[in-house]
This record gives sequence, structure tokens and C-alpha cells, in this order.
Amino acid sequence: MRGSTVHSAQRGGQAPGRSWRAGACQDAGVGFDQYHEPAEELSAETRTFARLCASLTEEAEAIGWYQQRLSVEPDGEARAIMHDAQGEEFKHFCMDLEFLLRRTPLWREIAQGILFQEGDIVEHGEAAEEEATEGEEARGAPLSGGESLGIGSLRGAAS
Repeated sequence: MRGSTVHSAQRGGQAPGRSWRAGACQDAGVGFDQYHEPAEELSAETRTFARLCASLTEEAEAIGWYQQRLSVEPDGEARAIMHDAQGEEFKHFCMDLEFLLRRTPLWREIAQGILFQEGDIVEHGEAAEEEATEGEEARGAPLSGGESLGIGSLRGAAS
């Protein structure tokens, strides 16, 4: 969502790097909107990681907003512009995801077992997580309290 004027309008008109609360504008650099822990206690690496997680979420939201707009827009020229803009959001989403995966090898290993594979997505996810966490355990890496990534199993989840 870098440099796009469309996005500030989509977020209620607020300027990038600014947060509106109770009618008063506050700098996003303060950190209370972006972080769940005091920003001054977080490493620069963790703050960057959090920013990219937020950006990934924003890009996914924008992709969805464009999809909704495309589904109701009758004007072909407007649709072409929106389709192009949606493609830019997808590119940004992919770049954000790649950044996070490069800095989180366990996530990357799991993603490689899921993405671009034919067959059952959930089965690939379960197998990739199991294989990756077994590999981490063998290398002596901490698994955050268990073999699961803490996201729960999707088996049997309602679709």
C-alpha cells in the first residue's frame, strides 16, 4: 500500500503514519496502535517484523476491497483500472509475505510444503507443519512450548 492515495481514502482519509483516536491525531511512531507491547521494549527487528505483518494484513484487506468493487462496477474502463490496482496490492502482499518468510525459516519451510502443491491444502499444511517442527526439534530449536505453531488444527473445521 506504499504510495497509493487510494489507501488513505480507504482508511477513512487518514494520512499514512497517522492514527486518529477520539478526534485527535497521534503519530503512529508512538506505537500504541501498532504494537501489543511497549515499543521501546521491542527490538528494531521485532518492530520491523510487526510493521510487515501489519502491511501484509492491509494488503490483503485492499485486495478484498477491490474484489468487492470489481463485482459491482458496471463501467468496463473503471473495472480495468481497479483490476490493475488490485494486481498491485497482490504484488505488495507477496513482497510482504516473502520478507516475513525470509526472516522466519520455520514458516518458510511450512509454506513450501503448502504453496503451489496439488491436492488437499489442509493435508499439506498438517504434513508440512509436522515435518518442519520435527526438523526444528532435531536441530535443537525452540518450538514455543510444543510441536504445534499454536494456530490449531484445521481438521474438521466447518467450511
